[in-house]
Amino acid sequence: MGKIKKLPVGIESFAEIRKEDFYYVDKTKLIEQLLEKWGKANLFTRPRRFGKSLNMSMLRNFFEIGNEPALFDGLYISQNKELCEQYMGKYPVVSISLKGVNSDTFEKAKAQLVKVINREARRLQFLMESEMLAKRDKQLFEDLLDKDMDEDTLSCSLQELSELLEKHYGRQVIILIDEYDVPLAKANEQGYYNEMVILIRNLFENALKTNESLKFAVLTGCLRVAKESIFTGLNNFKVYAIKDVDFDEYFGFTDAEVREMLHNYGQDEHYETVKEWYDGYRFGKMDVYCPWDVINYCDRHISNPELPPQNYWTNTSGNEVIQHFIDSVDEEKKLTRIELEQLVNGGSVQKEISQELTYKELYDSMEHIWSTLFMTGYLTQRGEPNGNRYNLVIPNREIRNIITERIMKLFRDDVAKDGEMVNSFCNALLDGKPETVERLFTAYMKKTISVRDTFVRRPTKENFYHGILLGILSFKGGWMVTSNRETGDGFSDIMVRIDDSDTGIVIEVKYAEDGELETACRKALEQMQKKHYEEAFADADIHHILKYGIACNRKNCRVLLEQE
Repeated sequence: MGKIKKLPVGIESFAEIRKEDFYYVDKTKLIEQLLEKWGKANLFTRPRRFGKSLNMSMLRNFFEIGNEPALFDGLYISQNKELCEQYMGKYPVVSISLKGVNSDTFEKAKAQLVKVINREARRLQFLMESEMLAKRDKQLFEDLLDKDMDEDTLSCSLQELSELLEKHYGRQVIILIDEYDVPLAKANEQGYYNEMVILIRNLFENALKTNESLKFAVLTGCLRVAKESIFTGLNNFKVYAIKDVDFDEYFGFTDAEVREMLHNYGQDEHYETVKEWYDGYRFGKMDVYCPWDVINYCDRHISNPELPPQNYWTNTSGNEVIQHFIDSVDEEKKLTRIELEQLVNGGSVQKEISQELTYKELYDSMEHIWSTLFMTGYLTQRGEPNGNRYNLVIPNREIRNIITERIMKLFRDDVAKDGEMVNSFCNALLDGKPETVERLFTAYMKKTISVRDTFVRRPTKENFYHGILLGILSFKGGWMVTSNRETGDGFSDIMVRIDDSDTGIVIEVKYAEDGELETACRKALEQMQKKHYEEAFADADIHHILKYGIACNRKNCRVLLEQE
């Protein structure tokens, strides 16, 4: 085995990955397919963290005049000698990312967009020395370097940059726009959407519709925004969305690519875990993993093989889509509540998906929220669609965790509103009244979703009910609650110490897979007895111990008590 390459955690520069000898999953076949199918403007929509920015960097490094052909040595595209001879390093390129245009006001966002144009103009500053440009052309270019450029100049900036490049090189220009829809998303959140739509529409129309200097353009984004919003009149506009077969394997890692990466880093034994947590997305006819997750998991486990899997994707930005979805599920929407339970238990729901929404429409109805969840990667498709109706599922364990964490937050918020019920539940525990504990815990479970039997292993199901209990007990003043603490010969589920009391409470939660609640309860009590969980209280001079075995199945529970 040769030298182990570094993993490119958070690196989106193709040149940096290749020059610094980082591990690279070869996606250069994308270039070949793009040149076979390109239209005047080509939009790829994929969820965040699926390699869009790296692919755009790859495209710039391939097409741009003055590139370094050696960056592609040994990669798929280098085998196509004729294509490389015809296209590699043959075009001027304008390349911008709108990822950072995300301010709380329109004026600040516009200033950020100006900075993006300034940065690209500085990269192309050699045009100031061009003998092919007239004095007036160079004055025009200077305006694009001005941080105080007016809105008219900003709207024409991409078109003018491409015009000046064509004059210098005598060749039409390729325009790359990464994360095109971030300014629209942020504007919608902050309340200046209408102003931003006009600015982005003018920028894109000038660059993509009325631009004779344009060879072709490639855009990436999370959502496909309706043509009426910003792409009016672009007849040659090609959209490659997550449902399309074209380009389906170039964003995300395939199963074979993941197996190869894990093998290269000596982590073959983690394959099933990685698959359970980070696989499950379906683009076109290809099942893919989230690259961000796989790279982070692999990198972390090189030095710490025992580290549990984590939610890497959720930490990269907010989860507004999930918040809108879960917050829409209330007691009056019984059907949606049933559908949510179906999803978190590994089932599917069938919904009509619209892939041409404006950002203002994303959350204005449950139908649109389903579409938004699908397009942003929180749900994916299974089987073949029936027209625009798709069978939607949660793709993997990571996304399920994101959803259930939001559900549990709303549950805790709901618990906090009813202090009387919290007191009744906790007093029943302290007073040794298992029947009351059982009745109230059942009532609590009816306030949230149930976890059934198809999606997760038993320990994870027990963790869900464990979380419900902790959510209740955390609101009881004067109670010190510990979870999964090492005690005696093992780890107890929940232990409670109470101010100014000689009573301690131990709770062991079991999931009754077969529905035999009584049997599961007795197993919980036997486990506590066998592992001597009560010994943790001896040091605190607490000798009255209440041991509760709680067994759950769906929204049913059974509670048994033993005392010492």
